[in-house]
Amino acid sequence: MPHEKDHQRELFTRQSRVRGMMLGLALGETVGGSRGSLSAGGPLRAGVSTQLACFTAEGVIRAQVRGHHRGVCYAPGVVLHSYCRWAHLQGIERERMQRRWNMYGTSVWPDGWLADVPALAERRGSAPATVAALSRVEKGVDLTATASRGCHALTRSLPVAVAGQGGIFQAGALAGLTHGDPAAQAATVHATVLAHHCLTHPLPEGTTPYNLSTRSGESVRNALHAGITALPSIGGPLTDDEHSRLAAALRHAVDEPADAGRLARLAPDATAPSALLGGIYTAAAFPDRADFRAALEFAAGAPDGESVACVAGALLGAVHGVEALPVDLVARHELAWVLDTLARDLVLEFDDSPSGSEYVQGWDPSWWNRYPGW
Repeated sequence: MPHEKDHQRELFTRQSRVRGMMLGLALGETVGGSRGSLSAGGPLRAGVSTQLACFTAEGVIRAQVRGHHRGVCYAPGVVLHSYCRWAHLQGIERERMQRRWNMYGTSVWPDGWLADVPALAERRGSAPATVAALSRVEKGVDLTATASRGCHALTRSLPVAVAGQGGIFQAGALAGLTHGDPAAQAATVHATVLAHHCLTHPLPEGTTPYNLSTRSGESVRNALHAGITALPSIGGPLTDDEHSRLAAALRHAVDEPADAGRLARLAPDATAPSALLGGIYTAAAFPDRADFRAALEFAAGAPDGESVACVAGALLGAVHGVEALPVDLVARHELAWVLDTLARDLVLEFDDSPSGSEYVQGWDPSWWNRYPGW
């Protein structure tokens, strides 16, 4: 049936672009962490932003499941629970986490399939603001945040862009779980808006992520321009100065592409605003599908290359789709299968709710066990 085929093609495109965003995020952090000099062989290790982004994606799915089955859900609280499972796997405040989420020891916790992934229990860098906030989790969701402006508030939150307008509205609250600085929260909202536009910006007529080649650079710059233009209307935190800086980063990428000095001035440190400005500049300076690897290697030269390359990889992957990512790097990444599965499941949850709802029987009896709604 033509209608069914059209839906399949649309689903394929959405999946490709969400997969591209998730895997692009991870490859960016890994390349950035190596300062652009990856080893010639062997597995590529994930960074802490990638680990936390996995738990953000899982938390978004679980919040959606809870909303379907319970009728009400505060998504940031569900995502905070996800970060606590990450902390427990990492050996951070284990007793505190057990008291908060499994006080009487009557259930299996941490639950969900992500808790069984060995690489997520390995230390892959530090996230001091996140850890400090989680150590106060017993005080409640509104009392955990530190005063940090660090980049992890933004990099770990990018998967919420899949949730569309709902994700945009929640992005600041997700950042605020651990990072209390207003600039970090604002940059996270802005990054989510841009990532959402990259995921949804129309591709050139007659193309899909599989055959997107010509005019692919135009698609990246147009998506970023559309997102920056839309920011004043979303109702979130945005000053005239912030808007001007975002627009300037895009303009500099067109007028002065691949200028290392410009990148260093836009992204001088490991804060969320720097990660966003550096990510925009890099993505727009290397917008063509064939330049994905070059974009990450350039971003790796920023003062904090991990966060800049992480954002740039996510934005580029969201436009171009997973087919644009270097196969040799994806195949070597230790969390490639995990990220790909989470991306597909994100799209599936928002497209079809496999676990059903309070009143409708689901078609996947294992979905609730994979993504318990709490």
